[in-house]
Parts: sequence; C-alpha cells; structure tokens
Amino acid sequence: MLIRTLLAAALLSTTTVAHANDRYGSRPPVIVSPDLTAPWLMQLTGEGAQPAANTRRIIQRQRVEQRRVIRRDGVARVEQVSATGQAQRPVRSKLDPMYLPQIVSYDSKHKAGTIVIDTNNRFLYLVMGDGKARRYGVGVGKPGFEWAGTHTVTRKAEWPRWTPPKEMVAREAAKGHYLPASMEGGPENPLGSRAMYLGSTLYRIHGTNAPWTIGYAVSSGCIRMRNEDVVDLYERVKVGTKVIVI
Repeated sequence: MLIRTLLAAALLSTTTVAHANDRYGSRPPVIVSPDLTAPWLMQLTGEGAQPAANTRRIIQRQRVEQRRVIRRDGVARVEQVSATGQAQRPVRSKLDPMYLPQIVSYDSKHKAGTIVIDTNNRFLYLVMGDGKARRYGVGVGKPGFEWAGTHTVTRKAEWPRWTPPKEMVAREAAKGHYLPASMEGGPENPLGSRAMYLGSTLYRIHGTNAPWTIGYAVSSGCIRMRNEDVVDLYERVKVGTKVIVI
C-alpha cells in the first residue's frame, strides 16, 4: 500500500510540473498598436494563441460619427466625419486617408470654380458643378483664431516668402520663441510650395512643411494644405476666385 501511495504522489508531481512548464515555459506575446495617433493598446494572448509572428496586430480604429452641417446658402448635407480629426495635438504619423483629394457629391448653389472651406470638418471644396466638388483636407485656425467670411483670391505666389505679422512675432516672443523678420521661400518655409492670398486679410490658403497637421486646428487662421494638394488647387483657380469660409 505504501509503495502504491508513493508511486501515485510521484506521478501527480510530474504531471503538475509538466502542466506548469506548458503554461509558463514561454511567455505569451505582447501586442502594441502601431497607431501613434491613438492610445497604445496592449493584449496578452492566452492559451491556444498562435505564434507572435502570425498574431494579428490590434489597432484602435478611428470612430466615425455622422454630423449634419447647414451651410449659409441654406443647403443641408450630411457627411461621415472621423472624430479623431478633431484632436488638437497632431502626432507625426500617416495622414488620415479621408483627407486625401477626392471627387465627392456636393449639392451647392455656388457656381463652378468657387472655393468653400468647411473649417468645422477640415475640408476645402472646389465646386465643379453638376452636384460634384473636388475635396481636399486642410488644417485650420486653432481655438481663438477661428474665423468665417467671404473673400476673393487677390494674389497667388509660388514658393512664397514668409513675413510673420507683428502680432505673431510678439505672441511668439512672449513664449520665448523668436521668429525671423522674414524667410525666403523653400522647403523649410512654413508657407510651403504655394500661397493664395485672401482679400486684404492676413489669411492665406497655403502649403505646409508639416503635412501631419492636416485635419487639425493648429494655425493662426490660415488654411493649410499638403504641398502637393495646394499645387493642384493653385493650378485650378485664378485671381478673383470667390472663397467662402464657414
């Protein structure tokens, strides 16, 4: 009887160690979301998980909400808008594909060639007529620098020279940032590759050397576009083009 008891105990001990080794011999993989525009996600895969190389990455998907916008011409439209596009602090990462240029349905009373900028949803529309528009993603004025109105393109410039307004110079100096009196056009210039000046205002539709800011409220009131997009728009509009900012 004693011998049988000892053999049973030894067998139970061996089985327990084997199970423990199966469970803790190799740690389950840790998966981190590569989407740097969202909080990182971590997941520990449990029993029966596939090897890390074959494990699908967990990526936080952008929430999409439906928002109704009433334009000043009285025409209502509804668009799908990514909620993450409303964040105030952009991260250097890939541009949200919804901000890439595309042809969209756009019912409007404005004649073809008119530019309509929807600052709330971060889109610029070049009206094509026949219920269509060419849509671009833009960066807009940060809180305190929002504005709306109707102007015309009064001047166009390729690789424009940047002369910061005195108000901006004073504002940045108070933060310990000292801006140059002016900067020649070029890849490092914050106005980017093209600029279209709006009336007698200090505002412009221009390119940017920070394309990751498209879709965000980050400027001092100007409308930013990717350099390749502003070049495309620049070639399509003329001095005198009507610009409506809503």
